[in-house]
Amino acid sequence: MKTTRNVLSLALVLVLVLLPAFSAGTKEAAQGTVTLKLEQFSGSEATLSGEALRGMIAEFEKQNPTIKVELQTIGYDDYFTQLQSKVVGGNAADVFELNYENFVAYASEGALADVTKLLGDTSGFNKTALDAFNYQGVQYGVPNSFSNVVLFYNKALFDQANLAYPTSDWTWKDVEVASKKIMSLGKNIWGFYRPLTFHEFYKGAAQNGGSLMNAERTAFTVNLPQNIEAVSIMAGWQNDSKIMPTDADMAGMGDWDLFKSGRLGMLVTGIWAFGDFTANCPFEWDIAIEPGNVQKATHFFSNSYVVSETSKHPAEAAKLAVFLAGSKEAAKLRVEASWELPPVTYPEIIDSYLSITPPENREAVFASLDYLVTPPVSIQQAEMQAIIESYLGQILSGKQSAKAALDACQKELEAKISL
Repeated sequence: MKTTRNVLSLALVLVLVLLPAFSAGTKEAAQGTVTLKLEQFSGSEATLSGEALRGMIAEFEKQNPTIKVELQTIGYDDYFTQLQSKVVGGNAADVFELNYENFVAYASEGALADVTKLLGDTSGFNKTALDAFNYQGVQYGVPNSFSNVVLFYNKALFDQANLAYPTSDWTWKDVEVASKKIMSLGKNIWGFYRPLTFHEFYKGAAQNGGSLMNAERTAFTVNLPQNIEAVSIMAGWQNDSKIMPTDADMAGMGDWDLFKSGRLGMLVTGIWAFGDFTANCPFEWDIAIEPGNVQKATHFFSNSYVVSETSKHPAEAAKLAVFLAGSKEAAKLRVEASWELPPVTYPEIIDSYLSITPPENREAVFASLDYLVTPPVSIQQAEMQAIIESYLGQILSGKQSAKAALDACQKELEAKISL
């Protein structure tokens, strides 16, 4: 099976020979109106984000009347398959969206333009998010969103169970104790939901003092004792303490829908849920920093805008990327749509974000940033994640013990995945 690396390498040799250099595009742009193609993926917040994005583009075109933007949004499940095909065929959009996990594969193979000298003033960006898209000393993208995961909780269920609300001091044990009390309120009421996925496992390992790679990210450490203990506890929420519903228990209902139905006490999910929950939860809810076991760790999620190496208009494309990602006008629209965090440090934007309720404890979003952990990344990201998730499934189903599964996972990763 060909890897993303191999496919991109072959494609880029052909593409770069056939298409013009950056300077040709900039010269062409000077002669008249430039049309830029912009592609990005859409998720569950598509309605709100789509409206905000269209507003951002309209403002950009107003400020730059010689540049027109053609937008195409693609569902997340199909986005990266289509993106790879477009890069292979030399048809990549001028500006396209990449998440942090897939960024390295494209940057390492020369699919992205070096925008270091095209970005202008970047002092308004959050430095952590901006640096995430610097590969081997070269800036290949700018962050367009910056988000993390928190603990959402149903205040009504906590009140009914006579429970104090979660605090920043909570641990996994506190979650289990509260969940059992919430479940005693009635049938089909669940305490907690946190799926055993790649992203939750890498974070759960960190919350238990472990990691899936060494500090230098040159070797896998999936079967560390801390990781084995962490995955055993996480699988046990469904199989042992049973505070988390199984797929059969949910009968096709998603975790967000279960929470919105008022039958789930606590949910670990991203801050991009704010808009949906504000509109559709018929009860009071709030958030807290996500509990860890021996320490806290929260997700680092960031998506970027990158410029295609084959774009005929790299300067204009970079200008669009910076505006959508880092301008005050775009950040204001993002905040108003509750569409993740704008990756900027403008005080007026941050204050505006904090003033929106619910949640009342919105400051937990920023407090959580003190505990960010980045996911392990590889040029074979999709294959790596698939291997890890296959063994997590073995553990959750009871087909293998946590130790046996992670030992086997470690061996397979070492044999198949390049770092």
